[in-house]
Amino acid sequence: MKIKGKAYRTIWLAPDGWSVEVIDQTRLPHEFSVIPLKSAEDAARAILSMQVRGAPLIGATAAYGLAMAIRQDASDEAIDKAVEFLAKQRPTAINLRWALEEMRRAVQNLPREERVAAAYKRAADICDEDVETCRLIGVHGKALIDDIARTKGNGEKIEVLTHCNAGWLACVDWGTATSPIYQAHDAGVPLHVWVDETRPRNQGASLTAYELGSHGVPHTIVVDNAGGHLMQHGKVDLVIVGTDRVAANGDVANKIGTYLKALAAKDNNVPFYVALPHSTIDWALQEGLSIPIEERSADEVLKMPGRLADGSVVTVEIAAPGSPAGNPAFDVTPARLVTGFITERGVCPATREGLLSLYPERAGE
Repeated sequence: MKIKGKAYRTIWLAPDGWSVEVIDQTRLPHEFSVIPLKSAEDAARAILSMQVRGAPLIGATAAYGLAMAIRQDASDEAIDKAVEFLAKQRPTAINLRWALEEMRRAVQNLPREERVAAAYKRAADICDEDVETCRLIGVHGKALIDDIARTKGNGEKIEVLTHCNAGWLACVDWGTATSPIYQAHDAGVPLHVWVDETRPRNQGASLTAYELGSHGVPHTIVVDNAGGHLMQHGKVDLVIVGTDRVAANGDVANKIGTYLKALAAKDNNVPFYVALPHSTIDWALQEGLSIPIEERSADEVLKMPGRLADGSVVTVEIAAPGSPAGNPAFDVTPARLVTGFITERGVCPATREGLLSLYPERAGE
């Protein structure tokens, strides 16, 4: 996608041929900053601090982190240690573990002298595959938007609501939930996006709005609790969100607040779709309430960064002094509230049978 007319991915190999560069998402939307990652420790720190975030991008970053670790020590013991170190940084997103296991499989049976090249190749392939996967998610999701456009007719705007950031900033390019939006917009379909602010880290207000605006997509930021009100008044045609992990039965873990949007959508007969790549499906997990939910720092709730009139960016306290805060980063939306999944292979019901209709090779798991 483009920032000020220049196309960017969210992660790329640096000119030295072995380190990588990423967009520091903690600086957005006030500052566009590119930072280098030169070790597995750098990659882990970027993942934990959310300089990179979003399930697919976390996986891609971890893949390159492991490649850099293998460059330092290609032994089986060092690889196993690096995999476990990187995997523990964010427990909810399954893509992190998926990417690391893909990397381990790519090198484990090779002679040590061949492992570095194989690791960097697999990391690059993971990134390229994510771009194509997200593009295809957009193709299938755009068909849903086209159907609504035909129903509404007369060139009326399609109103889409999304939560958190499942855009190109959360992936390598295109995004999951945003890919259908970008493709519909680029094809001339009139649409408008309601962007939940997504407290406490404000990924909607700071990231989704930033990238939609950079791409020229009409949008409006709303507070998290406005979604139900908008649906009651007929101002939402469909909801599209991303996900960090989908259980085999179709339950969905996504940014905290997603469950409430799904409840409101169900009550108002608004289609609620979840866009996801195959790497986000946890076939070994039978139901969503078993998904580990990351508890993040209370400071994210009690403090907020912002830009002052002089352009400086500061962090301020926003809550009653001395009050404690809880900060579960995700919630689980039951499959019964999900209209369907948008994947790179097509659209399916949010059930085990629906998922297996697109991924029949996983039937024995």
